[in-house]
Amino acid sequence: MNPLSAIFGAGVAVRNALYDHGVFKARRLARPVVSVGNISVGGSGKTPFVIALGELLKKRGSAFDVLSRGYRRQSKAIAVVDPQGAPEQFGDEPLLIARALQVPVIVGADRYQAGLLAEQKFPSQMHLLDDGFQHRRLHRDFDIVMLPASDVRGTLLPVGRLREPLSALRRADAVVVDSQETEGTIRQSQPAEARIWHARRELRVDRVTGKAFAFCGIARARQFFAQLEGAGVALADTLAFPDHHRYVQADIERLLQRKAACGADFFVTTEKDLINLGKLAERLRPLEIARLNVRLEDPEAALDHLLITLEQRCGCRF
Repeated sequence: MNPLSAIFGAGVAVRNALYDHGVFKARRLARPVVSVGNISVGGSGKTPFVIALGELLKKRGSAFDVLSRGYRRQSKAIAVVDPQGAPEQFGDEPLLIARALQVPVIVGADRYQAGLLAEQKFPSQMHLLDDGFQHRRLHRDFDIVMLPASDVRGTLLPVGRLREPLSALRRADAVVVDSQETEGTIRQSQPAEARIWHARRELRVDRVTGKAFAFCGIARARQFFAQLEGAGVALADTLAFPDHHRYVQADIERLLQRKAACGADFFVTTEKDLINLGKLAERLRPLEIARLNVRLEDPEAALDHLLITLEQRCGCRF
């Protein structure tokens, strides 16, 4: 292991040990907390999975809210997301979740305080904690970890993308994998009672005829471009911006010049980028939005596992 990664890993291990042994205390909300997280930096499909899980809960009639950090917000105040608001106010991913699910989404760096606000304002039965696996200051009653195949072969920060080693999966109640190979590799990292949930990622693009200029500001841009080609989109050129990039007029001019130079027929980007484009998106027409869906292979069994576990641990009925 690289010395820098070893130092980072030692720090992570000490912090986790302090929580595991009760030296650092996790604060508990009145209602159950279900965390959806990962062990790497960005791009594991957390937001599409939160939306997919939320849709399942809505079908069961379970009321919930979502607690999120609201990355790169201009304000540090705890706030209830207005679905028609701007990413500068609430963050791009909380806005995406609020628009997709039409449930309360509360943003704040202190997710405990965000949860208290949610419990004061909304009659939710549970909280979904977005990107919460490392946010150990808040007690969670069920931990779901997204584990793409690339994380199994990953390296710890700052050399690689991993926030924690695979051994951290011992804290998980369910691990979401997208391949049999990944499942086989992580079996030895999990306790026997943890479940493995199988999921498929589906990228939907309405238009696949003609040549596309693809651009995005997400964590794993190359993966997005490869998924587009896998969906049958012919790429004339591509351009990657930093993750959570907020577009300005100069970016639009650059994109239009690049599209003209390569002879593309239309632009294609992600739902998150559409939020960060705001009104500037109108200048990029025709613009196709690629939508990433995460589908559990046996969603009813997974939801039963989640709800039964919460009933056993919290004494709640759903």
